[in-house]
Amino acid sequence: MALIVAPEPPFDAWLVALDQQMQRSAGFFAGRPVVVNLAALAETEDDDPAAVLEALDARDLRIIGVEGADTALLRGTRWANTLAIAPAREGRADRAVDIPEPQAEAPSPAPKPEAPPRAALLIDRAVRSGQSIVFEEGDVTVIGPVASGAEIIAGGSIHIYGTLRGRAIAGLLGRPDARIFCRKLAAELLAIDGLYRTADHWGDGLHGKAVQIWLDDKTLRLAALD
Repeated sequence: MALIVAPEPPFDAWLVALDQQMQRSAGFFAGRPVVVNLAALAETEDDDPAAVLEALDARDLRIIGVEGADTALLRGTRWANTLAIAPAREGRADRAVDIPEPQAEAPSPAPKPEAPPRAALLIDRAVRSGQSIVFEEGDVTVIGPVASGAEIIAGGSIHIYGTLRGRAIAGLLGRPDARIFCRKLAAELLAIDGLYRTADHWGDGLHGKAVQIWLDDKTLRLAALD
């Protein structure tokens, strides 16, 4: 599931607290997609949204979307194409996640034989609104539709044999060769290896079509399969 980071005023103090928590919980954000909710800062109008995003990007947060801010304030910055992600039309919204405090280490149990890792995950049913399917080890295949408000996150490629609504995030842990395939494109957001597009930027004639999505020299490209 994409994590939601929600900075609060005063931002400088919030950033110091974030740094302290990240030091205590090293690696918590590593490779995980992040949506930045700027609603609290927008109420004060004291902080520049682009500067806030730059500060979070400098801490290696993988920002895939922004909500709660006027995108007009990002014009002329490198964040201009970071479009706001609308709340899901059905089901629950993503849950904001606090960075957990480190727990005291318990005595390690005797090691158990490990099963060989799976290269792919098969979902032979529809993915309902509000559900989040996360499989970092490889590809995810869904035989059925993915509803609005649902989310598919894969370490490898994503294959949807049905209508793709909601969000599809492939190549989660640095896999620029990952792809997304779907029988009918109606998604809210598509992302591969941290680069993404929202529904307003599919290109002419792709909505409702069978489509493949891939990275070409750090550019997210879409093409019809017909």
